[in-house]
Amino acid sequence: MKLDVIKLDAAKAGSIDLDDEIFGLDPRADILHRVVRWQRAKAQAGTHSVLTRAEVSYSTKKIYRQKGTGGARHGSKKAPIFRHGGVVKGPISRSHAHDLPKKFRALGLKHALSAKAQAGQLVVLDVAEMAEAKTAVLAKAARELGWKRVLIIDGAEVNENFARAARNIEGIDVLPTMGANVYDILKRDTLVITKAGVEALEARLK
Repeated sequence: MKLDVIKLDAAKAGSIDLDDEIFGLDPRADILHRVVRWQRAKAQAGTHSVLTRAEVSYSTKKIYRQKGTGGARHGSKKAPIFRHGGVVKGPISRSHAHDLPKKFRALGLKHALSAKAQAGQLVVLDVAEMAEAKTAVLAKAARELGWKRVLIIDGAEVNENFARAARNIEGIDVLPTMGANVYDILKRDTLVITKAGVEALEARLK
């Protein structure tokens, strides 16, 4: 697959051949769905918790005598049937993460990249570098390029000035190649990859 390479000022900077095994697949929703579920489950805090009968702070004294009251026999105010008592089978702190094979995760990333390429939402940028960290300059360039909700993937490292300029612009996120993931790619309207990012992704996924 051949794609034009552009600069930040929208000028053309040649073209690039993209590997069809990474950018030319027929995207499968089931693969993308499984990888996104794995990502979101892993990110879930799992800190929701309730107090069980053993954890409620109450006296263990028998609340009234065993016989002669005409009511049910009770030994503790911690019982779940009482107000402020313990909760039965409520949520406890746990990890929601589950396993997904490494090869399947790599396949999901290939399908996410292919989905953006097929939808015409993939842009290849020459370099993501700026001489000065000027937010206004980058915001103007993004506006002229029509970037609203965009993810920019650079090479092994992101240019510091570019990252600082993008930090305060709503809708623009910048990641190094190793940070590229299915959820962030699919969440944005446009995916921008630098030439260095393309090379690094192809080396990572081959």
